[in-house]
Amino acid sequence: MKSIGAELISFKKEENGVEYIWNGDTQYWTGHSPVLFPIVCAVNNGEIKVDGKSYPLKNHGFVRHNEFELVEASESRAVYRHTYNETTLEIYPFKFDLYITYTLEGNKLEIDYRVDNIDEQEIFFQLGTHPAFNCPLDEGGHIQDYYLEFEQKETLERLFMNKSNQLISGKSEVVLENEHILPLSHEMFEEGALVFRNVNSHRVALKSKESTKSVVLSYENFPYMGVWQPKNAPFVCVEPWHGIADADNFTGELKDKEMIISLNPGERFKSSLTIEVN
Repeated sequence: MKSIGAELISFKKEENGVEYIWNGDTQYWTGHSPVLFPIVCAVNNGEIKVDGKSYPLKNHGFVRHNEFELVEASESRAVYRHTYNETTLEIYPFKFDLYITYTLEGNKLEIDYRVDNIDEQEIFFQLGTHPAFNCPLDEGGHIQDYYLEFEQKETLERLFMNKSNQLISGKSEVVLENEHILPLSHEMFEEGALVFRNVNSHRVALKSKESTKSVVLSYENFPYMGVWQPKNAPFVCVEPWHGIADADNFTGELKDKEMIISLNPGERFKSSLTIEVN
């Protein structure tokens, strides 16, 4: 992990040295596994509105670029904290504590997310994950060997985003219909990320027809999902979300956004993501 963004930057198996997390090569994308808060994806005109006032907020929010405090550390556990400050209040006018806890157990890494409302008013936010996994995991492999295997049979409608502003365009396409296998290819990402509402599964695996190596994601309180890859990149992001980009015609306030989370003073939100490597 690194303290900027409390971001996971590596997850290897000791016995074979296989790296599962993308290395952040600037040729494709500098991220590894950023945390998305207090928004997921983009907002209309690059700003949120709270009580009639506009605040500038870039895609996926700000905590992924900010320093976290390491509040607990051991060989198998690390707890990071990000709290509001005068700078964050200028772009997001709420007081919060965000805790991210990493717990390693064998070949599993559990990531717990907790948001506490420490304000005197109701707060509103979204929260998302963005882990990038090397794909292929074997030298000589190809993305067309890989697929996502959902825990349940799913009917998933892909929501398209405008390339110009990354907002939900209104165009959609059913990519799974009562099936649990989604084959992967470079071509499927030519129009950007695949965005899905209401994923019923709480578990999805990145697998290959030609390899025994796989990544299994288990998640709670993340009902939406993004799947993304830059052009011809050797990795794929599988991103459980509690939130989504604004629709192209959205003009409402932050509290009106789709999949917004609200907390009264003193309340707490929790979600989790577990990464299992095989």
